[in-house]
Amino acid sequence: METILAALFADFEVARRAAKPSPHSERAARSDFAAIHALLVDIVGREDDMPLGEVTTRRLRLAFARFAETHAASSIARCWSTWNQFYGFLVAEDVVAGNPMAAVAHPKVGRRTPKPLQGDDAPEALLHTVAAGARPARWPWPERDLAFIATALLTGLRLSELIGLNLGAIDGRPGERRITVVGKGRKERTVPIEAPLETVIDRYLDTRRERFPDVKLGPKAPLFVDRRGDRIKRGGAHYLVERSYQAAGLTNRVPAGAMVHALRHTYATRLAEDGASATEIQALLGHESLNTSQGYIEATANATRQAARANRTYRTLEQLAAPTPKATKRKAKDGGAGTTALTGVG
Repeated sequence: METILAALFADFEVARRAAKPSPHSERAARSDFAAIHALLVDIVGREDDMPLGEVTTRRLRLAFARFAETHAASSIARCWSTWNQFYGFLVAEDVVAGNPMAAVAHPKVGRRTPKPLQGDDAPEALLHTVAAGARPARWPWPERDLAFIATALLTGLRLSELIGLNLGAIDGRPGERRITVVGKGRKERTVPIEAPLETVIDRYLDTRRERFPDVKLGPKAPLFVDRRGDRIKRGGAHYLVERSYQAAGLTNRVPAGAMVHALRHTYATRLAEDGASATEIQALLGHESLNTSQGYIEATANATRQAARANRTYRTLEQLAAPTPKATKRKAKDGGAGTTALTGVG
């Protein structure tokens, strides 16, 4: 009797645990398997599951073609990667002779474009608005709101990392504090924070003690809480940030689909603009791939602009572009009005 597909995938999940995948990655892999598995079952005409032997390359192609009809390129690519890893495991376990996924087409997803807040003054406008308590709220808590948004803007933490922070994640002496966070793939990284952010967080914690005087704030207590004193959840964090954008008049400057993630992208973009290397950005943001970090540098165009500026031909052009004595006299005669237009260069 052949082993059914779902049982083999369960073995694959057990084997993956040694690599410490994040809960998000585990859920995504199960979703990817379930989506194609359901299509294969339908194609074969079974009711629930099927033996591995009935999964042919042709049927895999058909299943992925149907999946592609209703999913974006990034979802298709991720799903293909899950099944490719699954079959790689089966090959390594001598369950199958070869990996059929090489014959299943999938889109090549390009590097994602960073989605920071638009406008040089957007982060500052957001912080000023939140600090002033301008965000409409039934139970206003501007100190908490400012601490949350400032931490996101100055550490680049993902939403899951922000809401998962405990008080013990902040350590070090005053002026040398840092936040230690466990990110994707359960990888730990440390992000330094400076005195202004320390002060904002300390003020928030002072107001928290006033609101919840009977609650002990130990190292394992959540850093960011809701109005009841419970750890803030994803929905509450999204609402907090979205309403803050609205109060600051920044709604039209938030890239579609970014929301809280726009704060992380803003942090990374400003690092790149201020000269941080791809390696430094990778370490601070916890990127798995250096290519992701490099994307922020390319998006700012600082490195390419500096390279273009260094072109020696510009020195000659600078001399040619300098105003001649005759042009200077003519400009003075005309009273400095008007400019010379570039016309008809064919």
